[in-house]
Amino acid sequence: MTTPYSGIPNQFRQDMLARKNLIGCWCAMSSPISAEILGQAGFDWLLVDGEHSANDFKDFMHQLMALKDSASAPIVRPQWSEPVIVKRLMDLGFHNFLFPFIETEEQAKAMVAATRYPPDGMRGVALMQRGNKFGYITDYPEKINQNVGVLVQIESLEGLENVEAIAKVDGVDGLFIGPSDLSVAMGHFCQPMHPEVQEAMQRIIAAGKAEGKTVGIIAPVEEQARMYLEMGVNLVAVGADLGIFKNSTLELRKKFIP
Repeated sequence: MTTPYSGIPNQFRQDMLARKNLIGCWCAMSSPISAEILGQAGFDWLLVDGEHSANDFKDFMHQLMALKDSASAPIVRPQWSEPVIVKRLMDLGFHNFLFPFIETEEQAKAMVAATRYPPDGMRGVALMQRGNKFGYITDYPEKINQNVGVLVQIESLEGLENVEAIAKVDGVDGLFIGPSDLSVAMGHFCQPMHPEVQEAMQRIIAAGKAEGKTVGIIAPVEEQARMYLEMGVNLVAVGADLGIFKNSTLELRKKFIP
């Protein structure tokens, strides 16, 4: 029987560190209702997206509230990898992050530091916030630094060139392949299956494996998702709420309106 996700201890981070296969779904509709429905479906994790969606801080909070009875671990992708944004998202209650467009070892270290209280990082302190259940988790300051999951997205040529160094950063728990942006950066616009792009993905996978880090990707096409799992990618988003809703409504319309 599944139990609701709890950020401390962060079992999802432990599962990433163990490189377990974890299947998830993307939340980009900025809706607590759609997030709640996905949360009851039984995915291992759900990503609430801030980079390519209309989500703002209140939307993030409302979706976390909608997921409080779900066993799916919430991950947030901020609109940008910036410490002030991270501070606010942690205070809202997120414990798992996917940082977009990480290109260097220094950027990766900065994002890890943004998720940690001193002396391990530079996160600012608010004694009463949603992340520590408004002060009811009394040992939150002592435990939270070890219970934050950090994924960094590799989606540019510079990020690809530095991926081995990025993978070595302490506190980076995984590398996440950005298939669309990576393919565009390589001159193959939104063609993630192009041989050169696939070769680049293999390099990212190898870098993660070499450091014992998890590797993730979004792959809404079933055959591609299964292919990536066989390649050694173990954190796979197999769909997104927008695509699920669009495709289902289109198929329904086709049944009645040619």
